[in-house]
Amino acid sequence: MNFRRAALAFLLAVTPAAAMTPEGREFVDILKQLEQVHCEKRKLRREIAFAEAEKRTSDAKDLRARFAKLDSEPKTARLEKRLAQLEPRINTSQGVPRDPEDLDVISKQRRDAFYRCE
Repeated sequence: MNFRRAALAFLLAVTPAAAMTPEGREFVDILKQLEQVHCEKRKLRREIAFAEAEKRTSDAKDLRARFAKLDSEPKTARLEKRLAQLEPRINTSQGVPRDPEDLDVISKQRRDAFYRCE
């Protein structure tokens, strides 16, 4: 019985990715590559907000510099640019979502990455 559950869980985990469009798969792959960078950016944004609220301007300035350094890394910039190109294609086509399976898998990937970051 446990084998059946494991097999079913595996099939459910693999099937959405198999049903995705090539653009959707590329988008998810890039999100996975950028997960650590996005996590670090999220933490820096939080630290910047706290530093500004506590009137620690020198700390906020240093944190902003670290944030800018993350954005300026060539690999990160290239991947972020590609995400920006893919996102409109994945989200809508003439105002209608192109492929609901893509959006579901991408949404799950983003949620999972968010919780892994914490």
